Amino acid sequence: MTEDNAPSEHEKLRVLEAQVQVLAQAVRALADGLTEIPSEDADREKQAARGARLAHELLLSEGL
Repeated sequence: MTEDNAPSEHEKLRVLEAQVQVLAQAVRALADGLTEIPSEDADREKQAARGARLAHELLLSEGL
């Protein structure tokens, strides 16, 4: 941080990159939960709920 305790541009970029990575993981979890795989006899509702829960946990872990 600089003298006035404001985050530097580098720190802001680092935080933004971490947030984008978490958002990408959350979107991937949601997509995986909604993907229908014909060869698997999984309960789609449970699969979707699991993906949504994982996405929610990822976002919460990053404070988003």
